[in-house]
Amino acid sequence: MINLTTLNNATIAFDLDGTLVESAPDLIAAVNAVLLAENLKPLTYEEGRPYISRGARWLLQLGLENAGEQDPAGRTAALFGRFISHYTEHIADETLPFPGVIDALKTIRKAGAKLVVCTNKPTDLSRSLLTQLGMADLFDGVVGIDAVTAAKPHPAHLIEAVEAVGGDVRRTVMVGDADTDAGAARAAGTPLILVDFGYSEIPAAELAPDILLHHFDDLAAACAALLSERPSPPEE
Repeated sequence: MINLTTLNNATIAFDLDGTLVESAPDLIAAVNAVLLAENLKPLTYEEGRPYISRGARWLLQLGLENAGEQDPAGRTAALFGRFISHYTEHIADETLPFPGVIDALKTIRKAGAKLVVCTNKPTDLSRSLLTQLGMADLFDGVVGIDAVTAAKPHPAHLIEAVEAVGGDVRRTVMVGDADTDAGAARAAGTPLILVDFGYSEIPAAELAPDILLHHFDDLAAACAALLSERPSPPEE
């Protein structure tokens, strides 16, 4: 039997896209809705998926570059509102939680941990997605790129997300999929779990996480193991 007592009063911070949810189909579809309206070649799933961790704006620019636009940055600025409009309306058409996510989150909450989403996606879109997937109530907070002083990989994003739910960064584990998550965790001094099925240009194993996760069935035990290796913070 796995001892999960070290999860009590800890905080587990999660990236969203590519970590908790498989959102690539809807993100790439929104890019392609813009491209097709401009009579441009659509972005293939294989071309777009590894780069989703860079953010929607960059993904749209990639689509424009691949379609042969001469000024992809300028066109991205002009068309990004159209992307957001389409994505907002179709945010959960095909997006689904990764297998085992719901049960893992419930197990960690039951053990007494706080859960917070720490994402470079805007907060309102993140909350909308989690609500439509029936996941919003599993989290104590959702902290997007617009709600912090600096975005991942800056440690401020992770630190401020933890503080937003009354947590202590010294009793926190970061769970993500890409270099932005790894950078934030390392800079903040928190243990790092990376999933190996997310959106990362660099294979997750090469980012040297403390634990490389293959399935969410193993998440609670992984978090407990990492927290057991950290001394409890001194009493205030």
